[in-house]
Amino acid sequence: MTILSSLGRASRSAPLASKLILLGTLSGGSLVAYSDSNKKEEEHKKKKKKVVVLGTGWAGISFLKDLDITSYDVQVVSPQNYFAFTPLLPSVTCGTVEARSIVESVRNITKKKNGEIELWEADCVKIDPANNKVHCQPVFKDDPEASQEFSLDYDYLIIAVGAQVNTFGTPGVLEHCHFLKEVEDAQRIRRGVIDCFEKALLPGLTEEQRRTKLHFVIVGGGPTGVEFAAELHDFIEEDITKIYPSVKDLVKITLIQSGDHILNSFDERISSFAEQKFLRDGIDVLMGMRVMSVSDKDISVKIKSSGEVVSLPHGLILWSTGVGTRPVISDLMEQVGQGGRRALATNEWLQVKGCENVYAVGDCASIAQRKIMGDIENIFKAADVDNSGTLTEEEIQDVVDDIIVRYPQVDLYLKSKHVRSIQDLLTDSEGNPKKEVDIKAFERALSGVDSQMKSLPATAQVAAQQGSYLAKCFNKMEHCKEHPEGPKRFRTGGHHQFRPFQYKHFGQFAPLGGDQAAAELPGDWVSAGRSTQWLWYSVYASKQVSWRTRALVVSDWTRRYIFGRDSSRI
Repeated sequence: MTILSSLGRASRSAPLASKLILLGTLSGGSLVAYSDSNKKEEEHKKKKKKVVVLGTGWAGISFLKDLDITSYDVQVVSPQNYFAFTPLLPSVTCGTVEARSIVESVRNITKKKNGEIELWEADCVKIDPANNKVHCQPVFKDDPEASQEFSLDYDYLIIAVGAQVNTFGTPGVLEHCHFLKEVEDAQRIRRGVIDCFEKALLPGLTEEQRRTKLHFVIVGGGPTGVEFAAELHDFIEEDITKIYPSVKDLVKITLIQSGDHILNSFDERISSFAEQKFLRDGIDVLMGMRVMSVSDKDISVKIKSSGEVVSLPHGLILWSTGVGTRPVISDLMEQVGQGGRRALATNEWLQVKGCENVYAVGDCASIAQRKIMGDIENIFKAADVDNSGTLTEEEIQDVVDDIIVRYPQVDLYLKSKHVRSIQDLLTDSEGNPKKEVDIKAFERALSGVDSQMKSLPATAQVAAQQGSYLAKCFNKMEHCKEHPEGPKRFRTGGHHQFRPFQYKHFGQFAPLGGDQAAAELPGDWVSAGRSTQWLWYSVYASKQVSWRTRALVVSDWTRRYIFGRDSSRI
């Protein structure tokens, strides 16, 4: 009351201008406070490091899901505003699963984060690492106002654009073949399959022409090609022949593989099982053949053993022979001195070589693992703390963990030799452990380690693990600057900021149709048959990115068992 009465007396005795100033001050208090809070938010946002993520595939989404965005200003550039569960794309081609069931909006995935992630639906057309910029082209080419190129600045760049289909320069592939990398590809194949049957029913066609229309050719005997062949066979046998009974005996599926076996990345027992099942199912598997060219009517293949070139008429071709480099990645590799490579070279922390603040994950990148023999002298010097010229058992033990973490090939080499530790390699001629070893004996014991270096496969499993790992590194970046958690730096001393990326293989599946699948799981465990198919169902359902897609996928599987697949051309 005292304050109010004082203000009242002041206002009565003050001139008009003073009264207006006093009134403005009182009524504007909340505006001043609001303005101050806005300034604080803007200042806080300016302090945040800007992270630009290119791509919303397995690597990009895993990074976004695990990243603590309260510490970063995150912007995402992707030609799609959704994430697709790509392992189920072969199922989409034949209607076993609907396309909508395996996609989830990126905005839905990220909306529960404590912060805001900006998404731009565009293609990255150029990366400028010298100026920390990316140049982007919106996907809305039919709208002049919404198709203007723009650029984004970044403090950190995460490249997760994936890869494109590798045609190996084969003439006619781009013009006459289907691919299976995106949801749109699966939908085009689904329409193409139905079109082949509808064309074969038209009057006036000879039987040979009908056979040509109904000849489905798959080039590539990897997981994608094999799964599509199995799905297509089930679709035809279980659904299509009931609708098109007059042409059911004219259908043929051919799988062309350049190697000696299909599924050559799997255990040979699985490859053999798949080949035998396809033989029983009537799928023609042609191995040891190389595609020379493709036209709208036939595909020319060369038999490697004889050199003979033969032509096969076709109605539809799926090309699934591996992955190639996207143009924007090829351009970046030229800028950073990596020209001629198939993928961006990164170190073990997924940092692009030649760029301090650029990281690459997924199919567009490959880890250039450091060889232990190139650092053997530095490792020996770091372990030899008393400078005696020899290493004792205790000195070796002190660096063993750091060696295994820094050079993952060491652990693989120990397993291949069926030994537990590096000390087991340091033995005398009688097999007894040495109490001390010099540098020559140390080098000799580890000379075969680098033979175990292997490139990681371009799979969803690898990409997802890399994205998650990188997000965790970003989350603890400030903490690890003061308290590094990585292994010893054998050359310069100290420790690396983070532990290097280490891939953990959880196994792989290969659905083979007829409610049968094959699985290769850790521990050299191989399984094939109907029970493995149910294991495949449970694993793939659990790996969906949301409860919505999980429910839709399971309901699609159930619908297929009860009503069959839909053969409508939509």
